[in-house]
Amino acid sequence: MRSHRRDFLKSSLAASTLVSMGATTVPAFLARSARGQGPSTKSNDRVLVVVQLIGGNDGLNTVVPHGIDGYARHRRVLRLPSERIHKINKEVGLHPAMGGMAKLLEAGQLAIVQGVGYPNPDRSHFRSMEIWESARREEGALETGWLGRTIDAMPRTVGHDAAALHVGSRGLPLALKAKHSEAPSLESLEQYRLQLGGDARDQRTMREALDQVARLDRAADDPLLGFMRRSTLTAYDSSKRLEQVTQPAAGKSNYPNYGLARRLELIAQIVKAGFGTQLFYTSLDGFDTHANQLGTHTALLTELSDSIAAFHKDLTSSGQADRVALLTFSEFGRRVAENASGGTDHGAAAPLFVVGPVRSAGLIGPHPSLEDLGDGDLKHHTDFRRVYASLLDTWLECPSDQAVGPGFEPLPLFRSA
Repeated sequence: MRSHRRDFLKSSLAASTLVSMGATTVPAFLARSARGQGPSTKSNDRVLVVVQLIGGNDGLNTVVPHGIDGYARHRRVLRLPSERIHKINKEVGLHPAMGGMAKLLEAGQLAIVQGVGYPNPDRSHFRSMEIWESARREEGALETGWLGRTIDAMPRTVGHDAAALHVGSRGLPLALKAKHSEAPSLESLEQYRLQLGGDARDQRTMREALDQVARLDRAADDPLLGFMRRSTLTAYDSSKRLEQVTQPAAGKSNYPNYGLARRLELIAQIVKAGFGTQLFYTSLDGFDTHANQLGTHTALLTELSDSIAAFHKDLTSSGQADRVALLTFSEFGRRVAENASGGTDHGAAAPLFVVGPVRSAGLIGPHPSLEDLGDGDLKHHTDFRRVYASLLDTWLECPSDQAVGPGFEPLPLFRSA
């Protein structure tokens, strides 16, 4: 009987390449992601979305110290007019292009952590991104990232939905690389759906085969059979859920026509489909503004702000907003003084944003001094690993020590459960 089942599996699932997620078949992906995962279920259903701002965002013209002495002196060309800034208080406000984020602030859904960085900052894109994505300062080849270590530590059911997804066209970021799990990358929902080729008769035959595998004796003492059964159920169920959630929205979108907005829309669709995925990672590139910064930075912050606002509105309308938190970060800020090309060079400390059911909306921590600089850069007062610890310990209820190391006290970012 066991050999018969093995033969059936070989014949009916040899076409596992029809069940695809990018270039990786679902059974192969599930095999890798299942390794090392414990038998218990996850602790909560909260979701974390990370948006990486690649290139080094100019924090000084994002959260603008319009009322602090020194801003106008250092930024003669790049100075933003105080009357156009979305005021947070008499000293600090948001860039004029960030109206969507300003509304989230008014609604109590945005926390702005100021002065974030790490000791002895590195101004190399590659090295600083490596530090932020790994949450490690040691030199040398780093094999895992802070979220990858989180995935490995997360209690999950074997064969469950992917713990994390990378959404975008760039390679898998170091932040998501793990030892015992895999976070797939995808650019569209088509990569995540069950793909059944052939005509209608062929599709019916394949679905009948998949259904037959799913109905095989659960108690059979056969590890291969049990694994393939779980793989089939996961792939089939995932595809059906995605089809259901995307059908009503076919042909229309309430998101602006930006790349980031489309990626966040995809994430929202997966969240609304009821998947168990808790970590999503995407990015927005172009922040290395060494020259002619004003127009470029305005366009980037418009895309960032409008995309996040649409994402939050979508989640709110579907009743999902209270279980989703979103973090933005960049590998470093820019220098306080503008350069001769109407841009800014690589700096150090900068603000970051947390969107969601935050404990206290608005500014967290003081704006770094514009007079007491470190080699021309803003000095950090909040280590970025404290923010990570808050997201892990408080939001996801997953101990942060393994991911970021001990000794990083969480910030009071979120409302108590």
